[in-house]
Amino acid sequence: MPSFISEKHQYFRMYQAGVVLEGGAMRGVYTAGVVDAFLDNDIEFSTIYGVSAGACHGASLLSKQRGRAFRVSVDYLDDKKYCSFSNLITTGNLFGVDMLFNRIQNELDPYDYAACEAYEGRFFVVATNVETGEAEYIQMTADDLRNKMEYMQASCSMPLVAQIVNVDGKRYMDGCIADSVPIRRALADGNQKVVVVRTRAMDYQLAPNSLLPLIRLRYRKYPNFVHGCATRHIHYADMRSFLEQAENDGRAFVLAPTKEAGVGTVCKDRQKLEAFYEIGYQDASDRMDALKAFLSDC
Repeated sequence: MPSFISEKHQYFRMYQAGVVLEGGAMRGVYTAGVVDAFLDNDIEFSTIYGVSAGACHGASLLSKQRGRAFRVSVDYLDDKKYCSFSNLITTGNLFGVDMLFNRIQNELDPYDYAACEAYEGRFFVVATNVETGEAEYIQMTADDLRNKMEYMQASCSMPLVAQIVNVDGKRYMDGCIADSVPIRRALADGNQKVVVVRTRAMDYQLAPNSLLPLIRLRYRKYPNFVHGCATRHIHYADMRSFLEQAENDGRAFVLAPTKEAGVGTVCKDRQKLEAFYEIGYQDASDRMDALKAFLSDC
């Protein structure tokens, strides 16, 4: 178990600032560590933007459930209904939809809807519209998190290993395709300062998608989505440049892994996941004074 355990605090300061949580599937356990460091230091944000796994962990930040993001990442690794190729073969989803967005949420590790309702800020989930290829930023309320988890599911639905999700007549998939790190959106929404939690190192360069031939075949009815998959590495590089400039300008504060633990997009090694969680917690703790100074006028 992680060594970073503390009691839940009672008094939180809401900073009038945004926080952006990058996706990365199981690599999101790094974000889980950062989230717990925020909670241990009584920090909350007026706006949360979550992409894919970042959306799931952002929900636990919103409800102030310390440790929940970590538990959801590691406690069900041996359950085939959580993540397995048998899921993929039988349902078209590598990660079990009912397990992730119903049973864990409402039975196994219940979400604190009351705390969510008390949250006075805004929570956005990022998903990619399959027909337009564009990112959509869906604001979710406590009621949505209780009754309309399809948007969360859509944000997490990775190409080739998940089904397209239909919501209100629109088709969605993984938010990472159109906007992996929505720093531009966070600033455009009026946030003067934004904290960005990445799941890749600062110098990480996304390579062109090696599975593009399969993607072209599978999603041939959706050329805009295929184009987004084909050009994602270009947009990711552009995001890195923009984020670096925003950091230099004092508008962004970036937390990114300083070490690796061998965690890939799909990882079922609990020891590695625990190690990556602890790296996230320690990275955030080591920079906590600098973070609070960055947020001091918010």
